[in-house]
Amino acid sequence: MIRAVVFDVGETLVDETRQWALWADWLGVPRDEFSMAFHDVIASGAHHRRVFDHFAPGLDVDAAERARVEAGRGYTIEPRDFYPDALPCLAALRSQRLMVGIAGNQPEAAEAALHACGTSVDFIATSSGWGIEKPSPLFFERIADVAGLPPCAIAYVGDRLDNDIIPARNAGMVAIFLRRGPWGLAHANSPDIGRASARIEALAALPTLIRQLNHR
Repeated sequence: MIRAVVFDVGETLVDETRQWALWADWLGVPRDEFSMAFHDVIASGAHHRRVFDHFAPGLDVDAAERARVEAGRGYTIEPRDFYPDALPCLAALRSQRLMVGIAGNQPEAAEAALHACGTSVDFIATSSGWGIEKPSPLFFERIADVAGLPPCAIAYVGDRLDNDIIPARNAGMVAIFLRRGPWGLAHANSPDIGRASARIEALAALPTLIRQLNHR
């Protein structure tokens, strides 16, 4: 029985389009040009930070992010960033008496931001707060520890095969692939898509899927 559902953040619950547009503004690059390059990088399988090589070769991204924060233009999560189906999905799962959590590769400040946006969940954790990043097996072990459940009783939902689905399956969890966002669209055609326990096109479908999996 699935007793807990844990979500990735970026492109699962939160649409990061605005975040990348703000990076384009910081670099003085047209937003549409930056977006096209970003999607090309993801589709090629390269690390997303390679997009900066197109516009600012040699950029120290971490230093640039610190400068953005100091200028009051750093990474933020606001209510408008949530996909329309995200918060209703969290509420529907809690109405099924499931534990619901959020754990993703995010700066520690994202924890407070997610709480402030009205997420109704049992726990929120970030890679920065834990000092562990996906796809490390330790990240998924930590999820199980926080949930107080065996991995097989936890469903992990994410848009990436490399960071979400494959390591969650390797950890013994039910891994549910969400096909949306740049990674979701690119990874949906990967030969490894069969590693997912299930696949959905929107979070609106998740509460029903969890009921079906538990009935089986």
